[in-house]
Amino acid sequence: MLFFIFKRIFVVFLTVICLSFIVFTLVTIEPNLKKMALNQANMRMEEAAVQSWLDKNGYKRPLLVQYGEWLGNVVQGDFGYSTHFKKPVNEVLWPKLGHTGILMFWVLIITIPLALVIGVLSGMREGTKTDRTLSIFSIVTTSVPPYVSGILFTILLSSWLGLFKGVAKAGNITFENFALPVLTMVMYDIGYIARMTRASMVEVMGSQYIRTARLKGMPFMAVVLKHALRNALIAPFTLIMLQFPWLLTGVVIVEKLFNYKGFGSLLVSAADQNDINVTLACGVVAVVLVLTTQLISDIGYVFLNPRIRFS
Repeated sequence: MLFFIFKRIFVVFLTVICLSFIVFTLVTIEPNLKKMALNQANMRMEEAAVQSWLDKNGYKRPLLVQYGEWLGNVVQGDFGYSTHFKKPVNEVLWPKLGHTGILMFWVLIITIPLALVIGVLSGMREGTKTDRTLSIFSIVTTSVPPYVSGILFTILLSSWLGLFKGVAKAGNITFENFALPVLTMVMYDIGYIARMTRASMVEVMGSQYIRTARLKGMPFMAVVLKHALRNALIAPFTLIMLQFPWLLTGVVIVEKLFNYKGFGSLLVSAADQNDINVTLACGVVAVVLVLTTQLISDIGYVFLNPRIRFS
């Protein structure tokens, strides 16, 4: 197991290097550098002045030299200086990431248990009224995009009923502050996990060992809890792990809709203002999170299904 973990960590390291180089190359292409020079110096600069500014600030050096210098600083924990926020990237990135982390926590703590319960109840007895009702609910929630449900919740629960605030202030951890953005993301996210859990549960309930357990006289709930549930959670487990990177970068619309100053809002601002160092930092964080959750997912397979072995 330790060998497997070390091997996967090594693969993660190589993948981070490759993806970070690709991101660095795309972010530092000539048009982006020219736009940054115009924003930082003078929007009316001529081409010669732009090239002079880029050369003076080290952007005309070979790409590998620039990437090596940037990577060396990142390894030491230094993501550089933000040209838009006028402060070190670390002072901007980590507080924003913490704000989104709080939002993600509440979304996941509500979504995962509720989605699993809906999926299991639906898949236990395929074709029943309960199954059809819960399946329709799951389909409806995934069919409505967050920007639509967010607007509807704002109009209904904030404007009309006055129950919650129409905006969410980062750092204000209160029910009234987080209710609408969390509800918006939960409603969109819950259907995917529930439908995957249902499909997996239906497949497991129709397997040979489940039929054998039922024929032996084992109570239905005992069959579900002791035999079916563990194997049925393998497929949803992958989807649950994928929620972490999705929530990190997919909350852009929700954060903009509710004016929540988190990671998604930071990424949009950095891209809009051509803040190269912040954009690169956000890309690295997203890549590391995706690969880390994938590693956790691979390890979790073994505990859910003993037939799977590390290799």
